Amino acid sequence: MLRSLAPQVLGVLARTHGQFDACEDAVQEALLEASVQWPTSMPDNPRAWLMTVANRRLVDMFRSERARRSREERVMAMDLQAGPAAEADDTLTLMFLCCHPALSAASQLALTLRAVGGLTTAEIASAFMVPEATMGQRISRAKQGIQKAGATFSMPPPSERKARLGVVLHVLYLIFNEGYAASSGPSLQREELTTEAIRVARLLVAVAPRELEAAGLLALMLLTDSRRAARTLPDGTPVPLAEQDRSLWNRGQIQEGIALLSSVLGRGAAGPYQLQAAIAAVHAEATSGDETDWPQILALYTVLEAVAPSPVVTLNRAVAVAMAQGPAEGLELLAGLDSALGRSHRLDAVRGHLLEMSGSFAEARAAYLSAAKKTGSLPERKYLMGKVALMDQP
Repeated sequence: MLRSLAPQVLGVLARTHGQFDACEDAVQEALLEASVQWPTSMPDNPRAWLMTVANRRLVDMFRSERARRSREERVMAMDLQAGPAAEADDTLTLMFLCCHPALSAASQLALTLRAVGGLTTAEIASAFMVPEATMGQRISRAKQGIQKAGATFSMPPPSERKARLGVVLHVLYLIFNEGYAASSGPSLQREELTTEAIRVARLLVAVAPRELEAAGLLALMLLTDSRRAARTLPDGTPVPLAEQDRSLWNRGQIQEGIALLSSVLGRGAAGPYQLQAAIAAVHAEATSGDETDWPQILALYTVLEAVAPSPVVTLNRAVAVAMAQGPAEGLELLAGLDSALGRSHRLDAVRGHLLEMSGSFAEARAAYLSAAKKTGSLPERKYLMGKVALMDQP
């Protein structure tokens, strides 16, 4: 709940006061207080509670700046019961504000993940594979940049909106990914993040129906999230895609995702989100792991790598190559990724899987052990150490 309320409250405060950095600090303090009080005393109106506490923090800040009277009058004049339409508008407006052209692309992403996604500095640093201190400085400079640019809390004109859309989509993608496969903590999945990313993506599709990649991203999220119930055992241990009970997959989400994807494919050159959604659709339509059309998935990854090359895409294509052509071919593709993905546990985990497929169990064990040491996710570490133990068996 806190994840979805945070951007709504921040949006109202920023729209009213225009001081993004102060408003963001106030909301963070209100969220911290809520995390302490709500487990034992849940308010009847959580959003109004957060607004009240955040306003109090702002009043304290404004008093210290010798502007108590005028600021308090504006705070008291606020409507704490803004309707759903205003909440939706505020969330999207906040995203576009964080993607202001005065900021670098990296700063836009970091600030939006913090303000809209509610991710911690450590989580954002993990997503970008940089030290937490570096990310903290980047977010601080981004807030100062918004202030210096004199940005107002309003939707940008259509000409600017188009330019910022790519960053908005990327941020939603990263928020969803952090929820689908948490980079750290006791749970593999963080449902509040995936749910919020899907909610905001729906809003974006509603206000920008002609943006094919927005629809592609929403389709990707729906198709991927459809597997949620089958991705872990009751004790939280991850279940690989090929071993999942597909009867647990959400058929409603699959049907909606495929229908949405079908409505945009062929209307123009397919972008990266549409291509990833198409890959997810192939998985969703397979009745079992053995029935998966890996040659088609490989073809889609080949196109995706040409459209939006990245080490992660190459890593995924290597898996598709291994499944379609054999593990040796897949391992060849991994050879050049150590410099780009050496800090990520996923490279070692994939390498271990392909080595296990090829029968190189001692090497697979070493790769799984390396991956287990690198991951911050406790469920993934447990799964990887289980693979290490399996490799030790005669």
